Amino acid sequence: MRAADLAMIEQRLSPERLGPYKRACGGSLETALALYRWNAEVTAALASTIGHVEVTLRNALHQELEAWSARTFEEPRWYLNPPSRTRPNGFLFAEALGDIAKARTRAARNAGPETPGRVVAELNLGFWRFLLARRYDRGLWHPCLHRAFSRQRRVTVFDAVGQLHEARNRMAHHEPMFNRPLAGLYQTSLQIAEWICPTIRLWIEECSSVTAALAARPTGNSDSRLNS
Repeated sequence: MRAADLAMIEQRLSPERLGPYKRACGGSLETALALYRWNAEVTAALASTIGHVEVTLRNALHQELEAWSARTFEEPRWYLNPPSRTRPNGFLFAEALGDIAKARTRAARNAGPETPGRVVAELNLGFWRFLLARRYDRGLWHPCLHRAFSRQRRVTVFDAVGQLHEARNRMAHHEPMFNRPLAGLYQTSLQIAEWICPTIRLWIEECSSVTAALAARPTGNSDSRLNS
């Protein structure tokens, strides 16, 4: 490609955005653009894998919450935050209740019926991540959520889900991922799925193109974290 064309592409994408790529490529604009394109490809592959894990995670947590709420409060719709004698204000904190209120509104848009499945689908990964936080250790983890994972400590699961949540947010804003531990994030995704269900873990791995994308990264940059 002509130097003038490369310069035009740099202007359209912005020198600031391409700056990290050029620095990783020793200042070569052509190599930086190849790395930029690969970054988009590997990001798409990893985002697809994380998406499968997110759906698996939220369904597993919903299943445990639903069963526990039905046993404890005689109300399977746990997101209604049913009160009890020991918890007159329910078991969810204000932030979670705010997320649920928005999710219920979205679930009922276009005059559709509000169903548990539709509400759960409207709750984002950040919501599920913070249900695994320390503040819910006694209120949710020990009574029910631990059952969703195979003999794992809450903090281990919370940290792993947090890695995926932060990576997904970064990808959603089209930020560089080439300098992130992509192979490690991929393995963390598979590990979370394994804790929930070994069968779904194998299926997600079979669906994934992350390994092929990692192997196809362009040469000319020296960031060793790409495959670590």
